[in-house]
Amino acid sequence: MTLDALTDVAGVRVGHATRTGNGMLTGTTVVLAPEGGAVAAVDVRGGGPGTKETDALDPRNLVQKVEAIVLTGGSAYGLDAASGVMAWLEERRRGVRVGPDPAHVVPVVPAACVFDLGRGGDFRARPDAATGRAAVEAASASAPGTAVPQGCVGAGTGAVVGALKGGIGTASVVLASGITVGALVVANAAGDVLDPETGVLYGELFQGRVEYPDAGRHEEALRYLARAAERNAPPPLNTTLAVVATDADLTKAQAQKLAGTAHDGIARAVRPVHLLNDGDTVFALATGERPLDAASPLALNEVLAAGADMVTRAVVRAVRAAESVDGPGGVWPSYGELYGGGGTP
Repeated sequence: MTLDALTDVAGVRVGHATRTGNGMLTGTTVVLAPEGGAVAAVDVRGGGPGTKETDALDPRNLVQKVEAIVLTGGSAYGLDAASGVMAWLEERRRGVRVGPDPAHVVPVVPAACVFDLGRGGDFRARPDAATGRAAVEAASASAPGTAVPQGCVGAGTGAVVGALKGGIGTASVVLASGITVGALVVANAAGDVLDPETGVLYGELFQGRVEYPDAGRHEEALRYLARAAERNAPPPLNTTLAVVATDADLTKAQAQKLAGTAHDGIARAVRPVHLLNDGDTVFALATGERPLDAASPLALNEVLAAGADMVTRAVVRAVRAAESVDGPGGVWPSYGELYGGGGTP
């Protein structure tokens, strides 16, 4: 039985640290690879990214595997969360071996951030090393194949998409070959996920089960969104982050291709996308448990297509799982409040 989540990829775990109240509306999410690491790559398309250790993932460079990936709120300040994850990994001797002593390791922890500063009311309330440590501890404490909490948790706590509340979403699929592909997304976009003409989520147009909202309810929702937008400062920076994982045996170059094509999944669900004030970043992880069909030079294609599809589904699930926020930092209604049908389809 699958969970329709990133954790359907065997050995991959997810942990959230959520910070709310006292001016905070932010958090950190850690994707923890199986011990020994997973092949990793990244593709950055947004014009304003906030990242750490992404150069190490270039296929031309030395590091082949990573133990964890950090997604965090707090803009560039929040990248401090990765330090807490590094310390936790070092204590467990997980990282790149750099000396004769097994304790001589350097954990390479790629990280990316979303802009959520001030959304809880306090601009200085942001994730730190302790937040990152709490998130990786939560991931480690979870049993294999555990369901992933979605909505306003972890790095999605302060996420916003257009004028709507955003959050965390996840999805997965088992392909005919037996390979599993999953995605986890932090939906926090300057663009919209909502078609202004109909009220349909753009991402659902690709899922074959579109239900158009009642026209009267849609008009009421647009008026509510307009009133809420008047109370909010324009978002200067936003970012959608994703991790796509698979149990396929991929090289770093193949994993980078997977990260790149997965951006198509964001583009289906968010319009416009990859703007100068976005930092859209997709990481790919491959655990290597299932070989690709060596007789087919195009065997990777089904994995690439699935990665993009799962990212689109994860964006939709993030928006549908989100809960409304009305606080000192702003007002962001949820899709479920405006149109009904909340939850995670």
